Amino acid sequence: MGKGFEKDKDFDQAIIDIARVTRVMAGGKRMRFRTCVVVGDRAGRVGAAVAKGADVTLAVRKAATKARKNLINVPIINETIPHRVDVKFGAAKILIKPAPKGTGIIAGGAVRAVLDLSGISNIVAKILGSQNKINNVWATINALKMLKRVEPKKSLEKLEKKNDNINDNING
Repeated sequence: MGKGFEKDKDFDQAIIDIARVTRVMAGGKRMRFRTCVVVGDRAGRVGAAVAKGADVTLAVRKAATKARKNLINVPIINETIPHRVDVKFGAAKILIKPAPKGTGIIAGGAVRAVLDLSGISNIVAKILGSQNKINNVWATINALKMLKRVEPKKSLEKLEKKNDNINDNING
């Protein structure tokens, strides 16, 4: 359909927040529902979105569709992330750190849902600032965007050997 839209059935979704919001009009209050939804394939792709609708199901469907259009790729190495990241989004501060195998997902609230749907199996996360669920979701998504793919250790060892060989050739 549209750009970046994938109507695959392999995406799981989690509803993070549902809120009843009102807008005051001349004739009275108009009620709608706002939802925050996170979608992911548990294999390195995750997205999030917020949408409003006349009823909850419509708002959830709209948010899930928007989230599928905003997918990001997460670098996963040995079921964890390559390095530590600290992110601030508004008053929300999130810290995510890699963890050894067998640790699981140690995170709370909305951060846990995002990390679970992204496919990361071993990670430690901490919410340090605001407890606002939507801001914590966006902070976590931004943290995952900041991750850089790091070369595996074997490649670094090969590179060091190559540099040693070059230095030996130069020095005699």
